[in-house]
Amino acid sequence: MNKVYNFQYDHKSRWISYWHQINEILSLAPRSVLEIGIGNKTVSNYLKNQGLKVVTLDADEGLKPDIVASVLKIPSQNNSFDAVLCAEVLEHLPFEDFPKALAEIKRVTRKYVVLSLPHWGLSFYAGLKLPLLKEIEIFIKFPFWKEPKYGKGHCWEIGRRAYSLKKIKKIIKESGFKILKDYLSSESPYHHFFILEK
Repeated sequence: MNKVYNFQYDHKSRWISYWHQINEILSLAPRSVLEIGIGNKTVSNYLKNQGLKVVTLDADEGLKPDIVASVLKIPSQNNSFDAVLCAEVLEHLPFEDFPKALAEIKRVTRKYVVLSLPHWGLSFYAGLKLPLLKEIEIFIKFPFWKEPKYGKGHCWEIGRRAYSLKKIKKIIKESGFKILKDYLSSESPYHHFFILEK
């Protein structure tokens, strides 16, 4: 069984995450995209079918990316891509490498980054849908200090002790990015999205 082509890996909330990744990239209207951490290529294949030039990068040669390399040392020139997509990857690195990875991503993008990171905590959601009116949603995430084990292969996650959302945003800004928006989806509350501009 392929480790990235099964419903244990591709559960419902991951499909929601795929939708957000695709939607955010398409909304930025790039011509070229570097996808870091390719999983099963669902996102890159969709973006290619939309006419985008997509280059994939992963440290796992078995996933057959276009470039086999670490996000800490991307073998591309400065400003090589209009946008970089890095979804659920950086938490697999030691936290001290987070700023280094952001610096390398900033180096290779011309303008935008779509980043998602796992966000641990308790989620509360309320929504109201009425015909012909705008949907009203309230979504709140609280830290939950009694922590079970990290997700598979994760070194850190937002919302855990020492990794507050405030701290993560501060590091992103110190790396030279402007945070255009950040959000959690009620349908995939574990994935925190950041849309960044260089």
